[in-house]
Amino acid sequence: MKYVLALDQGTTSSRALLFDEDGVVCAVAQREFDQIFPQPGWVEHNPAQIASSQIAVALESLAQVKAEPGDVAAIGIANQRETTIVWDRETGEPVYNAIVWQDRRTADFCERLRSEGHGPLIQQRTGLLIDSYFSASKISWILDHVPGARSHAEAGRLAFGTVDTWLLWKLTGGKVHATDASNASRTMLFNIHTGAWDHELLDLFRIPIAMMPAARSSSEVYGEVSAVQGLEKIPLGGIAGDQQAALFGQRCIRPGLTKNTYGTGCFMLQNTGRRAVPSSNRLVTTVAWKIGDVTEYALEGSVFVGGAVVQWLRDGLGLIRKSEEVEALARSVPDNGGVYFVPAFVGLGAPHWDSYARGSMFGLTRGTSAGHLARAALESIAYQVADLLDAMRLDSGDSVQELRVDGGAAANDSLMQFQSDILGAPVVRPAVTETTALGAAYLAGLAVGFWKKDLDASAAAKDRRFNPQMPASQARLLRNRWNEAVARSKNWELGSAETRK
Repeated sequence: MKYVLALDQGTTSSRALLFDEDGVVCAVAQREFDQIFPQPGWVEHNPAQIASSQIAVALESLAQVKAEPGDVAAIGIANQRETTIVWDRETGEPVYNAIVWQDRRTADFCERLRSEGHGPLIQQRTGLLIDSYFSASKISWILDHVPGARSHAEAGRLAFGTVDTWLLWKLTGGKVHATDASNASRTMLFNIHTGAWDHELLDLFRIPIAMMPAARSSSEVYGEVSAVQGLEKIPLGGIAGDQQAALFGQRCIRPGLTKNTYGTGCFMLQNTGRRAVPSSNRLVTTVAWKIGDVTEYALEGSVFVGGAVVQWLRDGLGLIRKSEEVEALARSVPDNGGVYFVPAFVGLGAPHWDSYARGSMFGLTRGTSAGHLARAALESIAYQVADLLDAMRLDSGDSVQELRVDGGAAANDSLMQFQSDILGAPVVRPAVTETTALGAAYLAGLAVGFWKKDLDASAAAKDRRFNPQMPASQARLLRNRWNEAVARSKNWELGSAETRK
């Protein structure tokens, strides 16, 4: 067998990549799918479109190299996490659109849970802070708002899954209803210490245990593809949430190693080994992966709007035609012109966790140009990542020797240099930038014995190392102004609601 197939199911597109035994990408296919915004702060996907786009690119990747199903040793899945799908076990049809991780419709419900004092229990059991980001409140919303959903769920007819579970179900024709420990740990319903669904939390959210998938390891054969012509009998051998997959793909397999993925959002993870480190700085403790009987953990901080800010410049403002044009536009000006942009379109993630913050621009003058807006937008990504790293340093007690980076925006040299300047630490971009897909491929290949040699060296090969060049005093000044901008963007929607009363 020649390949491992990685399905990289993201927030804005489905991708498929074929890797050979040296970890080299041999084929890539990608399709975007619709983003649905029924109301401000609501974000949905069509589950059927997620599955059809993912299957289409999987078949396309095989066609690119004229591969047959028998040429593929295994399939690994990396997926957008927390996104919630509920479907009918008998018909296989979703009862509602997928509610995306970015969606904020349950912010008030989560605020009520916090005010009732449930935060410490939830953090102790799950490692998570109460927030609408995670799956539990989304499941509860579907059961409460879709006619008949709750009665069907209590009768055992409905199934819940994050996107990995949905794809497993579709690929196996409904034979397998499972997830892995990394995705389970993102639901706010999974006890990361016992490795099982927590009945007390399920009761708190009024979610029947019968809805939940089996929680399995991140590297094992879950089943074979049986429902897709052209992928028949390929073993499904690896699953991890996209950020944990990227951590594995970056080979951050020792405690202290840290990576940041620049995708639709930004996600920083630091490996903490077999120790689940509790956070005192509003980060989350999460399962990194489970291989065999061994569970490893990570500290994580999540930025809700990272690379998506570039999409907004393109689609919302029309400042650029293609995302790749943003670097040239940002470099058309020598600095940000005093403009700071807080892209809190769906609130602020770690370490702020403010569901009521909204996107804001500060420092606009008559001299402000499109270049300044582009530069402020890119710089906002780096500032948010720096906020995460500060919190991570405080929680772990470790100084981060370098930050390993991946994701689409990591290809932007100007952004990576600014990131290093603001952090005051080296930023290392790997030669293999498809680290999310590579991590899923590693996990799947390990399950079936595909890899014939240790790939640590090739995976760790560096494309470029960015070292700090900006004086520390200047970096402090810029970050102080950023902190002022963030403070002014907070609680905006809450204040608006109070004004309307």
